[in-house]
Amino acid sequence: MRWPGTRGARRRRAERSSATGLEGPATPLWLRWLPALYVAFLLLLEPVTPVQWPVSFLLIALPLVAAYAHGPAVVAAVTVFAVVFEGVLAGTPCCAGRSVGYLWERHYVASYISTALVGVLGTILAAHRIRRERTLATVRSVAETAQRVLLRPVPRRLGQICVETLYLSAAAEARIGGDLYEAVPTAYGVRLLIGDVRGKGLVAVETAAAMLGAFREAAHDEPDLAGVARRVEKSMNRRAAQLPGSEGAERFVTAVFAEIPDDEPVVRIVNCGHPPPLLIARDSVTELDSADPSLPLNLGVLAGDDYRVEVVPFHPGNQLLLYTDGVTEARDSAGDFYPLAERVRSWCRFPPRELLDSLHQDLLAHTGGNLDDDTAALAAYRIPGDAPGRDRDGGSHGQER
Repeated sequence: MRWPGTRGARRRRAERSSATGLEGPATPLWLRWLPALYVAFLLLLEPVTPVQWPVSFLLIALPLVAAYAHGPAVVAAVTVFAVVFEGVLAGTPCCAGRSVGYLWERHYVASYISTALVGVLGTILAAHRIRRERTLATVRSVAETAQRVLLRPVPRRLGQICVETLYLSAAAEARIGGDLYEAVPTAYGVRLLIGDVRGKGLVAVETAAAMLGAFREAAHDEPDLAGVARRVEKSMNRRAAQLPGSEGAERFVTAVFAEIPDDEPVVRIVNCGHPPPLLIARDSVTELDSADPSLPLNLGVLAGDDYRVEVVPFHPGNQLLLYTDGVTEARDSAGDFYPLAERVRSWCRFPPRELLDSLHQDLLAHTGGNLDDDTAALAAYRIPGDAPGRDRDGGSHGQER
């Protein structure tokens, strides 16, 4: 099956910041025009106020208004303009109805001095704001680079499996978190992983990196899926043993391991305390709830490392949706959780990219754009027959937002 309009620009909708220029977020247009709008408001206000109410005093705030969106040079120029304009309004009879003698009246002189002092403070504030924006741009650039290394783009085509991914970080400025995914073509079929590290920040990122490294090695070496999970568990245990105190025991990960063999219409799943995957057929959605899920990784020492492999039919034309709890635990303004299975039923016939794009937009609409947790999702589609496409080492894709 082939779908039009699912490549190229559609996979590059994510916003990219300039890593070379280290530019901060763009200033809204209305904020850039706010100083001019402020002056226009004063010009409209001046003719309708009595002479004894000198509206020109409101120009003292103009440098600070400019400092919100402009640099030090512009703020300094606005300060000079404000002082001159105050004098025009104070001593120009044709404009303000006052005599020239008002120009040097002591209250107006105090206004000139105050405007100049506020202009100096506004210039300093603008310089500090620009310096902070550049620092933020640098941090975001480093975070994006780290995210690309940690969650490298997975191949779009792995044999007869089409894979698409979605990642949303709750820390919008950091753009990095503890959710993870991977897809690896092996001699045993395509092996998938999705996981959610306890906690956030650099500790979660470090744990996710260790787990991904262990999975990428084990996926090629272990002949069965339970062995992959057991190998990753041992790697996590060794790393946790090197950490001081109880810190290692607290670094656990919920995860789902999946294996789609090339020669069987099935998918094998090992669930380690993670939300159940969804099996999407042409007109139905099924939660693959494990009857006996294993403990999260790095907690296996509490109950042994016995991993049960669930085998589920996975025919050509079916999709498998793996996701983290950032999806199902997203709340709306009334506190209701996101009804994932219910929403996906209306997207059963969507291709993987369109499915994840719809999920992304619907999540933002459900939460009002306020995601409280990192979110990751991976969709794997078994292509019917010998549909044309790239080989196992074909081009890569991914969506990072």
